Amino acid sequence: MASPVAVVGYACVGVGLGTVTGLVPGLHVNSVAFVLVGVAPRVDGPAAAVASAVLAAGVVHTFLSIVPGLVLGVPDAATAPGALPGHRLVLAGRGREAIRLSALGSGVALVASVAVALPLSRVVAAGREWLLAALPFLLAVIAGLLILAEPTRRGKIGGAICLAVATALGLLTLDLPASGPLSPDGAASMLAPIFGGLFGAPILLDALDARGAIPPQDGADLGLAPRGVARAALSGVGGGTLVGYLPGVSAGVAAVLALGGAGGSGPAGRGSDRAYIVATSGADTATAVFAVASLAVLGAPRSGVTVAVAELGSGGGSAPGIGLAGMLLVIVFAAGLGVILLVVLGDRYLSVVRRLPRRPLVAGVLGLLLALSVGFAGVVGGAVFCLAAVVGLLPPRVGARRVHLMGVLLGPVALG
Repeated sequence: MASPVAVVGYACVGVGLGTVTGLVPGLHVNSVAFVLVGVAPRVDGPAAAVASAVLAAGVVHTFLSIVPGLVLGVPDAATAPGALPGHRLVLAGRGREAIRLSALGSGVALVASVAVALPLSRVVAAGREWLLAALPFLLAVIAGLLILAEPTRRGKIGGAICLAVATALGLLTLDLPASGPLSPDGAASMLAPIFGGLFGAPILLDALDARGAIPPQDGADLGLAPRGVARAALSGVGGGTLVGYLPGVSAGVAAVLALGGAGGSGPAGRGSDRAYIVATSGADTATAVFAVASLAVLGAPRSGVTVAVAELGSGGGSAPGIGLAGMLLVIVFAAGLGVILLVVLGDRYLSVVRRLPRRPLVAGVLGLLLALSVGFAGVVGGAVFCLAAVVGLLPPRVGARRVHLMGVLLGPVALG
């Protein structure tokens, strides 16, 4: 059994790992988790301590990963209405504010989700059979609500088109054989190339033509009242329950639904962008908490990180010697450090990266995404990445939010 000192020490190592991976452009937390699934069981140390490192790395990664996303893929000011909310704030010189909004959203959501995670997981466990039976219907309703949340008729039609195309992409590619040098045995999947292609590559491809410089990021004071921050963060917690217990639902989906259609990557007004950042950050953090509770109570890992933890416990409900209370304490510890690191490192990251030549930087990140796709899923994964990138270019061209592209999972699961 691991001592508290060992658990804290390994958690600090995980915080460092999550910081590094979070600041690497294009590296998704699930990609990191796929590597951890293969590496963690081989690490020489108490299973509980290694599990704490895995959990801490996953949590801190989700905190820091917003930073490269703020400065990569920023479009010209003329095309900003179709950009992501964080990009619109960066174009207005409010990148530092976006970082602080994200930190606040995660912090508020952490407190709220830890308080409700255990009782909520027990409720879900009691109704598990009903939930599984109703899953196709629930996912279809969520997809329909996303379309209805579009503010214009064109957006609704475009959203339906994007949903249908993404569903077809999922049916075509999700079950393709995947094998790459970075994927551990039994954990290879097409998710890395699919998500890299759908949500990473299109933003970068559009940014290759952007000629304007990223303005100085001087504004750090918050443009959202404390009540608005709390409301958006708690909305993210509500959305995080969907992400934590329903397959195919992302933090972006949860935030759009929780905010009643405000924000997102479509033509919504700037006034909702701050709330959207708070809500998505809150949903990400809440999801990490609910995924751990789901593992402990249901014995079902709901994220790549909890899959790695379950492997340490030989497939059991948690890693030996740590339990739900221990896992939640590790998350709280890592999240506290994550908030500090996000603000301190985020400001410096923005200051440095905005001065780098944009086109070579964007092209380099595109190359990294393609390399990761091949690394995780082989040559077929590289081809899927390119196909997904073409599909990912569709939403802004039909006036819809990118969130409809989550149909790549929602659709196949709903169709059985």
